[in-house]
Amino acid sequence: MIDTNDTGVDGQVSAILERGASFEGKLTFEGTVQIGGEFRGEIFTNDTLVVNDGAYVAAQIEADYIIISGKVEGNIFARKKVIMHPPAVFKGTVTTPSLKIDEGVVFEGASYMPKS
Repeated sequence: MIDTNDTGVDGQVSAILERGASFEGKLTFEGTVQIGGEFRGEIFTNDTLVVNDGAYVAAQIEADYIIISGKVEGNIFARKKVIMHPPAVFKGTVTTPSLKIDEGVVFEGASYMPKS
């Protein structure tokens, strides 16, 4: 389980895509969703997305908060904050006013930090 305390959100999970599950398409939701399996497509929310260790996400992502511990490929836009914890691997572009990358994370791409 990912600690969402440093995001300012309550951390209550609305849905989980568990390890071993895969989904392709467009995902929209309210609350916090954790992905532990494989997802390909687009993700849109005004809330929080958590990508767990062992997960693989290839998507365009738009959310308030994005917390990554798994592998993510694509362009992500977070209105408030992106947090990457090891063993996260990120390939793509991040646009967010607040970016936290812990030591041990692999980051291949670009980051843009507009004023919030």
